[in-house]
Amino acid sequence: MMHQMIDLREEYDIELSEDWKSTLAPGHDSDQPEIACAEAQTVASAGDPNAAVPGSQPDLVKHVAAGSGAAYWGPGSLMTFLATGKDTGGAFFVSEMCVPPGGGPPPHVHSREDESFHMQEGTLKVQVGADTLTVSAGDFVFLPRGIAHSFKNTGDTNARALVLITPAGLENFFAEVFEPAVKGFPPPPPSSELIARSLAAAPRYGLALLPPE
Repeated sequence: MMHQMIDLREEYDIELSEDWKSTLAPGHDSDQPEIACAEAQTVASAGDPNAAVPGSQPDLVKHVAAGSGAAYWGPGSLMTFLATGKDTGGAFFVSEMCVPPGGGPPPHVHSREDESFHMQEGTLKVQVGADTLTVSAGDFVFLPRGIAHSFKNTGDTNARALVLITPAGLENFFAEVFEPAVKGFPPPPPSSELIARSLAAAPRYGLALLPPE
């Protein structure tokens, strides 16, 4: 890799900073394997092993092991929290959504947040205003605030997506209204209590729940 970087530098006549020159100097550009990530971190922090990287916020770093996030069953989908507003300073909320065949929420409108999701597997039919989109693994959808939308898994396998809500806050609605998921137990059937909680809490979160189509 170092040889390739030097070749590109010469080809495009790139003027490197002194820091880069020292990095590419003989001894760094050798036939030895590239430095492993752990070794590179050790080199970068040499001098003061407890020094923080300038501009970093170590207290905000979060690692969520697979399957360990708080999870909730909503109407037709399982939502696993990955990063909440508490973790991101209110900037955004990220979750993994799993929608079983036939599942999906009724039409609704966010007045405060934009919603984006990146499909990981399966297929969803997304209703956005008067438009219908069919999205599958690898597709990305951005749903701006203020527009009615819903989605449904019309396939025969689970659909999964990473969901980004900006700014954060809507996760508090999910935690208040949805049913906590218990590993190894099937999802609870939709209940009148869930509907009542949803309708009562929605206005406090700037959320409008519309009749199913």
